[in-house]
Amino acid sequence: MQKHALVRRLGMFDATMLVMGGIIGSGIFVTPAEVARHVTTPALIVGVWVLGGMVALAASFVYAELAARRPEVGGQYAYLRDAYGPMPAFLYGWALLLVIQSGGMAAVAITFARYFGNLVHLPAADSAVAVGVLAVLTLVNCLGVRSGSNVQSGLMVLKILAILALVAAGLWFAPASAAPPAAAEAGSLSTIAAIGAAMTPVMFSYGGWQTSGFCAGEMRDPGRDLARGLLLGVAGVILLYTAVAFVCVMVLGSQRLAASTTPASDVMRLALGEGGATFIALGIAISTLGFLSQGMLTAPRVYFAMAEDGLFFRGVARVSARTRVPVVAIVLQGVAAAVIALSGTFGQILSYVVSVDFIFFGLTGAALFVFRRRDGGRPVAFKAPLHPLTTGLFVAACALTVIATVWNNLTNSLIGYAILLAGVPACLYWQRKNRAAAP
Repeated sequence: MQKHALVRRLGMFDATMLVMGGIIGSGIFVTPAEVARHVTTPALIVGVWVLGGMVALAASFVYAELAARRPEVGGQYAYLRDAYGPMPAFLYGWALLLVIQSGGMAAVAITFARYFGNLVHLPAADSAVAVGVLAVLTLVNCLGVRSGSNVQSGLMVLKILAILALVAAGLWFAPASAAPPAAAEAGSLSTIAAIGAAMTPVMFSYGGWQTSGFCAGEMRDPGRDLARGLLLGVAGVILLYTAVAFVCVMVLGSQRLAASTTPASDVMRLALGEGGATFIALGIAISTLGFLSQGMLTAPRVYFAMAEDGLFFRGVARVSARTRVPVVAIVLQGVAAAVIALSGTFGQILSYVVSVDFIFFGLTGAALFVFRRRDGGRPVAFKAPLHPLTTGLFVAACALTVIATVWNNLTNSLIGYAILLAGVPACLYWQRKNRAAAP
């Protein structure tokens, strides 16, 4: 039987939209309030978004060089495999399917269902709407990488327009001082601690840049386009996020922002009335839909790469002869997210994510040291500025995040690690199966 391969149909614009789409979900519309509960001056509220953006930019430098050195399908999975061998790479894919990606997509699908249901008053359960939208996006991505990318890019453009509308309405139509500024922070140590606490939701909001690399095998020039897309996409998100934080604190003031549960809606209501609040609710629904679309396009390529390596069910590596996409892997991702959405366990699963995810972030950053030593002076299209300083700081930040998460959430962290360790015998099984099948 003829084996069909993936085709390279994506360019730099697609890569940039994938980067931005993997980062921007619904978090930016609510997270500024969470930040304001930790730091209470306008300068610090905006400043932590700038600081978080600088960390994300440093991470994008690392991933851009990795993309230039290893422009292969699977992205982070391929970096881990080539640097450390099959076991760490398999465990990353295992965690992605069972915890990180599927749990996140289930939670975002439910968020979409709630906003969409409030807008159109559907007589259907949130879980049913969530499964329906996951099914539609699964079908769209099975029609081809160009089809999936076009939908994702279109939704990303709509996301950007919604955020720009929020910023413009806040700057031009809302009263500039809805609440008095909070008092200055007292004491340098307490300020540092508050900034550290505020950085946690900020870094969650900036996460997701790495998923664009999963589609490297379908980019026309991944060594160039993916590296540029990472830098442009992360820089664009920093500008958008900082602008939203500035507008929220300018319009609502520090105290009112901290008390708000829906800061973006509150800004738009002050600027344009109830019509503005309805508009931003539509924008949040589109943003969550775009995030789901990006996840459905990117993550299945990891499971495809695992199956290609013989570390997963061989059928998951099947590529459609007509659309040239890994249809089984795409359906697998859709089904996994739908099952978690129906079960209602996505909240618990998300609580296991952080300590697991940042272990792999740290290992991936450290992989750059491995490749630089192994590749010698081989020229690459992009090199991380100020390496090894920037790379070392990124790895150290990941290690500190893991330690802090375990310290503050020991039970959830241990459950996450138990799920991760359950992948060890699964990996050994597939490795043994491969050895038995080898001539």
